[in-house]
Amino acid sequence: MRVEIDVLKAVLFDLGETLVRIADVADIHQRILGAHGIHRRREELVEANKTAEKQLRLELMKTMSDEFWVKRNSLFLEQLGVFGREDLARFISQRWWDYSDVELYPDAKDTLNDLKRQGLKIGIITNGLQTDVGKIMSKISLDSRFFDVIVTVSRMNGMKPEQEIFRHALSILDVAPTEALFVGDTVEYDYEGAKKAGLKALLIDRHDRIAGDYEKIHDLKEILAMV
Repeated sequence: MRVEIDVLKAVLFDLGETLVRIADVADIHQRILGAHGIHRRREELVEANKTAEKQLRLELMKTMSDEFWVKRNSLFLEQLGVFGREDLARFISQRWWDYSDVELYPDAKDTLNDLKRQGLKIGIITNGLQTDVGKIMSKISLDSRFFDVIVTVSRMNGMKPEQEIFRHALSILDVAPTEALFVGDTVEYDYEGAKKAGLKALLIDRHDRIAGDYEKIHDLKEILAMV
């Protein structure tokens, strides 16, 4: 870790796979479809999901909001040979988190509490919808009011790596970009997006899977050494 900040006033985080561990997408699909009597091999689910992702790009979530996932799920089901099941596509969208294993990473819980105790502002910037964030928070028994700011796609009609997303969060916190740190698990959306917006950035890479010359940490508690 080589990030240096003279005055640190706020730490902002991505949500999924940064603060929160989420079950594999194919596993969740298997659980939901199996409950509806539809059984497919894992490989089929993975390929169907990849094709649906190409047909309906994530960026369209900005304008489609919750209907984005209904449409994406319909495309996914069609790839599996399941047609005319908008009811199932909508069920997947609405009940996704009921079939997902979601838990707060141990290093996240300790780090968030320590940062809060030391008087820093903390927040979340996620490419998820407000409804998703609410359901995740309830599953990990964490009140959203614990955070000083939470920025979602549905609240901004925008998403990372757009610079406006990061600057909007900072304006709410009344913090300058050079006084803030952003931590996420993806290069394009989190690391590069934050740096282009003028924030300091770190990649959380718990299992050494990210290649390249980036400022990285393996445990969120490493942030506490910067405070």
